[in-house]
Amino acid sequence: MRRLIFGFLLLALPASAQPLAQRHMVAAAHPLAAEAGLAMLRDGGTAIDAAVAVQMVLTLVEPQSSGIGGGALILHWDTAERRIAAIDGRETAPAAATPALFLRSGDPMAFADAVVGGRAVGVPGTVAALEAAHRLHGKLPWARLFEPAIALAEAGFTVSPRLAREIARDGRRLAEDPTARAYFFDARGQPVAAGTRLRNPALAATLRAIAAHGAAALHRGPIAADIADAVRGHPTNPGLMTMDDLAAYQPRLREPVCSEYRRRRVCGFPPPSSGGVAIGQILGVLEHFDMSHFAPNSLDAAHLIAEAGRLAFADRAAYLGDPDQVRVPVRGLLDRAYLTARAQLVDRLRAMPALPRAGNPPWREAAYAAQEEQPEHGTSHIAIVDEAGNAVSMTTTIEAVFGSQVMVRGFMLNNELTDFAFRPEVEGRPVANAVGAGKRPRSSMSPTLVFDEEGRLAFIVGSPGGARIIGFVARTLVGLLDWNLSPQAAIDLPHVLTLGATVELEAETPMAALGPALEAMGHRVVIGTLGSGLQAIRIRRDGSAVAIDGGADRRREGAALGE
Repeated sequence: MRRLIFGFLLLALPASAQPLAQRHMVAAAHPLAAEAGLAMLRDGGTAIDAAVAVQMVLTLVEPQSSGIGGGALILHWDTAERRIAAIDGRETAPAAATPALFLRSGDPMAFADAVVGGRAVGVPGTVAALEAAHRLHGKLPWARLFEPAIALAEAGFTVSPRLAREIARDGRRLAEDPTARAYFFDARGQPVAAGTRLRNPALAATLRAIAAHGAAALHRGPIAADIADAVRGHPTNPGLMTMDDLAAYQPRLREPVCSEYRRRRVCGFPPPSSGGVAIGQILGVLEHFDMSHFAPNSLDAAHLIAEAGRLAFADRAAYLGDPDQVRVPVRGLLDRAYLTARAQLVDRLRAMPALPRAGNPPWREAAYAAQEEQPEHGTSHIAIVDEAGNAVSMTTTIEAVFGSQVMVRGFMLNNELTDFAFRPEVEGRPVANAVGAGKRPRSSMSPTLVFDEEGRLAFIVGSPGGARIIGFVARTLVGLLDWNLSPQAAIDLPHVLTLGATVELEAETPMAALGPALEAMGHRVVIGTLGSGLQAIRIRRDGSAVAIDGGADRRREGAALGE
């Protein structure tokens, strides 16, 4: 049994009563961001209005995880139209990118070498996606939504313990970029400490431009020129992005992927995210077992969740990619008969003897090689419900901690292109998630909306955590839907998940104690710190009365605020 560290330490925070509200609620990864979103709701804004304000503040106070230099996937519930919109703000590869982007003499680059610099920077999509969402579902003036972030950037904010820890941890790489070094380090070259008052006038100026001119201010003109120059002019690892790539970017409006679980409708994000499909598959396998019969931290529950996850990750490696460029058999992967057949591979008493292979779902039109496992990190999540009942589940990212480690105009640029497969083919067969011109890399982001038996919105869920997002969200959904836990209690559950080869258990929790028993069943077990950042909101109704409660992951610094 191995012990590894995967993320952030579980914060030793005292348990507190869950926020209860009747009108609206915001859950986000930083209290200042949640407060900005709540301010928009108080002003009569919609869930999308609040999401814009939250994201702009996160760009300032949580620059290691998300921001306007990255991408986002937005699920929006329009309660009047009774319609879910999936707004795809995933980054794209430059037009000059080829499948060999991360190859050197035919071999994949080391991940650490690929991440830092311009090579891994994808065309940002967060601002364009939020602008498109605001045009459809916003109510407050666009410029109003930027006021909290601009005020904080100009006046300064207090560096949190988590941000200070990440600056110190990534100090060597961050210091290689002159702009990042000047911002994140003091005059003596030391990382800024927790409690430091940090101002970002460059970001304030950028946000003012976007507030006045929309996403065009980021994708055209002097800001775009600086982004392209920083990417192409990186001294050690230059990239390919041009101003034409930035100007050509467009968000996509897609159909969500929905499936039934325990008579509830669970809706997630479609490809290029693998999250909605993988979670739908995990739940589709678990539906063949009475999970409510098992205690949340029991050996049976851990074993079944792990086995369902292994099956989902096998299909994910083979079939998931950008649907605009590869054929993804979403319908077949979520077909109930197919998932019933996959569930028959699960033995209640023993782990599958070998790493499962991808299945053969119906309506499959192409055969791809399985992508090799590679690192995937970072991200933040936002959950919001407004007074009218509209909701947003939005996962937003710059990928690795501080993205590409390149800072421009007060914000960090992403390294999302490292989410592509470094090796574009295996044994002569193409990989679905190979790099391609204008292509969107496969994601694990899993913004999720759950509806009750009567079709009413019941839960808003999501998490950061790279590829582990899928396991974090699936485990939380089982807690909510099978064990009837409150949002905070479901978030607090100790983690058990898999990326395919091993079962990962959260250290220093009751789950870690199951390691020997799981190994006796045939599992390969790894115990480590699993740094989720889950946010969840529950909406309950009793006639005309509405009760809203939510939770934020104590493993990070989030907050759920409502009225």
